[in-house]
Amino acid sequence: MTHEGKDGRETGWRPKLVLASASPRRLALLQQIGIEPDALLPADLDETPQRNELPRSLAARLGMEKARTAAQRLHKDPELADAYVLAADTVVAVGRRILPKCEVTDEALQCLRLLSGRAHRVFTGVSLATPKGAVRSRLVESRIRFKRLSEAEIEAYLASGEWRGKAGGYAIQGLAGAFVINLIGSYPAVVGLPLYETVSLLSGEGYPTHLLWLNRV
Repeated sequence: MTHEGKDGRETGWRPKLVLASASPRRLALLQQIGIEPDALLPADLDETPQRNELPRSLAARLGMEKARTAAQRLHKDPELADAYVLAADTVVAVGRRILPKCEVTDEALQCLRLLSGRAHRVFTGVSLATPKGAVRSRLVESRIRFKRLSEAEIEAYLASGEWRGKAGGYAIQGLAGAFVINLIGSYPAVVGLPLYETVSLLSGEGYPTHLLWLNRV
């Protein structure tokens, strides 16, 4: 694939990239740094932690499994068979306790009460499957402290519905940003995709991460 600058000259060739996620947040983060995936291919996996599995191990494992699963599916698509595959998974934990991706109100209520007034960790595993069959990975750990939440704040947040499908029952990029006293680590990793590590993985495997920057005004 080639791209032309505003003067019509070719600026280079770009291999294809598949994002193994249906998350609009991960897509938006990639687009923020000038990377537009050629396809979205969610990798549906059983994300249940294994027995005695630690939060950081779960995030790393699921990131790698998503990348591998999506890469295997690409072999059946001649247009994407040589694409890079990027995947990520985010796990929220208090100590060794892994918090769920909340789907019902009671789950979110329990998570918010647990997180209220205390620190927790967010682990994000990002993995890249290359056209040569290798899988490279990084794990990012961030620490977040929430303010002490009143029952009125919890009830209002639950009523917003923003927590649905979110690890730990909240979305830091939304209303719950008002709960955060401090964050040590990577904000985009907490949202869903660590940008520094993602660019490092892509660049290290020969993907031209800065190519599209050349055409920006």
